[in-house]
Amino acid sequence: MSANNGGGPCGACKFLRRKCVKGCIFAPYFDSDQGTAHFAAVHKVFGASNASKMLLRIPAHKRVDAVVTLCYEALARVRDPVYGCVGHIFTLQQQVVNLQAELAYIQARLSTLQLLPPSQAQCPSPTSLHSSSEVGSDLVSSSNMSMSIDRPQPQQASIELTSFPNPFDQELENEELQALAREFVSRYLPGVRFRPSTSS
Repeated sequence: MSANNGGGPCGACKFLRRKCVKGCIFAPYFDSDQGTAHFAAVHKVFGASNASKMLLRIPAHKRVDAVVTLCYEALARVRDPVYGCVGHIFTLQQQVVNLQAELAYIQARLSTLQLLPPSQAQCPSPTSLHSSSEVGSDLVSSSNMSMSIDRPQPQQASIELTSFPNPFDQELENEELQALAREFVSRYLPGVRFRPSTSS
């Protein structure tokens, strides 16, 4: 199946300078426009033959996720030949740690306010709200490659926080993961095309 209705080659065959035959394994996923650049990265990192063999071994309904992964890892490796996607993973992990620290700080503040008498538990002033938002933005913006941070230690934060659910402990369902993957494709891999999964 060709990537274009007009019978032109798909992005992979266009890059490889060959005729795009019916049933081309790459045609459903790489268009003839931006798909060429994405396949070039896949070819450079994995090789066209290896990518083809890999996709042929994968069930058809899972090939979309495989193509997304191949493109993501290949583009990451091209941008960062040393670390590849690992550098991005480290950055995301650091952001998670920073957000967990901010969440723990806010939960401790809420617990402290809940223990105060009603007369003292007044709404925070705009100044305190501004300073609180600065703390949160400082925590998030301090994302770096070292996995150690200084977590805020409020004076009255000795309260158990186990009663608060931790959203990072909840796993996403497969449908949500697929939705995230497709959103990633539409934003960062516009040349990669996919079709709705028909599997159960």
